[in-house]
Amino acid sequence: MKTVFITGGSRGIGAEMVRIFTQNGWQAAFTYRSSEDMALALGRETGALPIRCDAGNEQETQSAIQQALKQFGHLDALIHNAGTSYTGLVQDMSSEDFDDLYAVHLRGAFLCAKHVLPHMISRKKGAILFVSSMWGQVGASCESAYSAMKAGVIGFAKALAQEVGPSNIRVNCLCPGVIETDMLRQYTEEDKQALRNETPLMRLGTPGDIASAALFLCGNDASFITGAALNVNGGFVIT
Repeated sequence: MKTVFITGGSRGIGAEMVRIFTQNGWQAAFTYRSSEDMALALGRETGALPIRCDAGNEQETQSAIQQALKQFGHLDALIHNAGTSYTGLVQDMSSEDFDDLYAVHLRGAFLCAKHVLPHMISRKKGAILFVSSMWGQVGASCESAYSAMKAGVIGFAKALAQEVGPSNIRVNCLCPGVIETDMLRQYTEEDKQALRNETPLMRLGTPGDIASAALFLCGNDASFITGAALNVNGGFVIT
């Protein structure tokens, strides 16, 4: 049975990934940082293994991956989905807020890869998927630091794909557009309608749109795809 380790799996896109992977016959372990009740409920719903972990903490990340390996015996796929957002002018952003974004997005991607790769390399197989953003491709006003972290994730994935390709390990990115999750909670319905109008497909994305793309990129049907940054944004950004 195929197995997947997903960071930030208790809510939103991550939770939908847990659901779609387990519905398609995968065993899943997922991490959460503070949403314990939601994580435990999702574990009961799907049979997935919830693990408390701060994505930017090396000791906790290493321990979480080891727990998943102990439970499943092997890992076929790693998805680094954990993330936070920050909206505001650069001059108003504290260095602590910047460091928090760096820790979960870019440091988190590095830590997950660092601690899962020895296992995947020993098996000569595996898929690693990082969740970036369309803003990592083109940048967004008032989200400069967030855009920088997501751009860094894409660069890391493209380089890592070349590094571990000879070990039959694929590394890709997903670049979601505007998705109906908690990150839109500060938006009014008028704001969201304006975003729909800017999207060629005339709707906002759903967590299921992203989770389905993740399932494809981690599965056998994508066995010759590596180093890609897949747009899942309804045409909002076309690169």
